[in-house]
Amino acid sequence: MEKEKKLDKAKVAKAENAVKKELNDFKEFISRGNVIDMAVGVIIGGAFGKIVTSLVSDVLMPLIGVLLGGLDFSSLSIKINNANIAYGAFIQSIVDFLIIAVCIFVMIKLFTAFKKSEPEEVQDVSPVQSDEAKLLEEIRDLLKKKTK
Repeated sequence: MEKEKKLDKAKVAKAENAVKKELNDFKEFISRGNVIDMAVGVIIGGAFGKIVTSLVSDVLMPLIGVLLGGLDFSSLSIKINNANIAYGAFIQSIVDFLIIAVCIFVMIKLFTAFKKSEPEEVQDVSPVQSDEAKLLEEIRDLLKKKTK
């Protein structure tokens, strides 16, 4: 009976250590800068998506409709039995996607052009020697002088 209690305590301790390790790994992961940057990007991307959707549905699609003779894309649909297939909303979603894709393409092009125009920092690549290496070089040099 006492052996079983020791085994149970060992299992509990092992499980606690595993949970602590996982929590520490998660804490390290979540505290990295790029995770926070990604979260900010997702939030800004969602807001940007709403702006583009409004631009498409409230500005561009009515203008395209006027150019096509007063056609309203939002009302375009086909009714098959009890199903209403709103292909006008689908067309509007395609235009949303294309505008977002063009905006992302332009932003990436600008970013890469800006990145190329920045001067690269030149790093000093001289090797750092340890005290032991310096001492060994001095001994080598002294030995060379004595043999000459």
